[in-house]
Amino acid sequence: MTSPAPLRIGIVAGEESGDLLGADLVSALATLSGREVKLTGVGGRHLEALGLTSLFDASDIALMGISAVLRDLPRLIARIGSTARAIAAEAPDCLVTIDSPDFSLRVARKVRAANPSIPIVHYVCPSVWAWRPGRALAMRPYVDLILCLLPFEPAELARLGGPPGLFVGHRLATDAGIARAAALQAAMNVGGAERVRRLLVLPGSRRGEVQRLAGPFADTMAQLRARGHRLSIAIPTVPHVAALVRDLTAAWTDRPEIILDPERKWQAFGEADAALTASGTVSLELALAGVPFVSCYKADRVMKAVQSLITVWSACLPNIIGDKAIVPEFYNEYVRPENLARQLEALFLDTPMRAWQKRGFAEVAGRMRTAEPTGKIAAQAVFNLAAARQEPAAKP
Repeated sequence: MTSPAPLRIGIVAGEESGDLLGADLVSALATLSGREVKLTGVGGRHLEALGLTSLFDASDIALMGISAVLRDLPRLIARIGSTARAIAAEAPDCLVTIDSPDFSLRVARKVRAANPSIPIVHYVCPSVWAWRPGRALAMRPYVDLILCLLPFEPAELARLGGPPGLFVGHRLATDAGIARAAALQAAMNVGGAERVRRLLVLPGSRRGEVQRLAGPFADTMAQLRARGHRLSIAIPTVPHVAALVRDLTAAWTDRPEIILDPERKWQAFGEADAALTASGTVSLELALAGVPFVSCYKADRVMKAVQSLITVWSACLPNIIGDKAIVPEFYNEYVRPENLARQLEALFLDTPMRAWQKRGFAEVAGRMRTAEPTGKIAAQAVFNLAAARQEPAAKP
């Protein structure tokens, strides 16, 4: 019996997170189709383990922030052209570009121009709902479907005239570590004012972000001590900024525990009375784990220059998903230790503010749930487009 032809998928994934999403999708696609999945394009170690021979090192396009993109623009332009030519020449059954929109969407546009018959799916909706909304309409000619991680994104794409969107869910919604942390939080007794307060401090995962927030966060700890609080501080972080975090916290009176181990991270989340965090994906981790928190952001010079382009009402994902001000957030000159300390101590006890956040987090978790695993929903969407292309054209 002849084996079915392989399903040929073009793929572009630069970030580690995108590589993980891609590997999850490809594995689900192989199970769903019952066929070998042959990959062409760019990806990291997870996609390479599934048979991809990356056109070049995926870390070359794993850039974060406007400044990094501008600095590496000539190399990016060359990589965009060579990647698009290789994928168009291979003529896969479907192209899946994952996150890294400054790179991957430019590849998608060139592939569509070179071979319009290739269906194109973009995985992870660009934040058109937050800034530069014109990008949604601009994607429509060369993106057939956007797989969205957040439940409000399909409606936002429709409102802005973008490609169709499909909510597939977010990996954090089913993360086992977050589930364990949430169970610990649900069983927590906050106790009285005399108890040592277990505080998470999360200054970010980028060096510039950590450097901008470390000072105000240190001063906030000092303010809490001055107001009579005893603190046990934990700082879950990532390897590439761990040394910087250690240096910047070495003089703190309450020496923090620097956490790199994932298991210990989720235990610390489960035990925390509250958290002080940089704005970002970690805010969704905290919300799904049920940890009350205060969110902060200090922009670099480039971001300050383009602040007028930001259209979203909040930068905190739980607030946007819940469509209400669940979490207090402070920006730039409003990141004031005196205020942050008072915001945090309002979360230490069984207060209305703490209860409001807990109820809001439960609503966020409900909105993030999907009936099927994320990878399966994404794989079905990609398979449908690929199968439609493989069907012979209908006779007139």
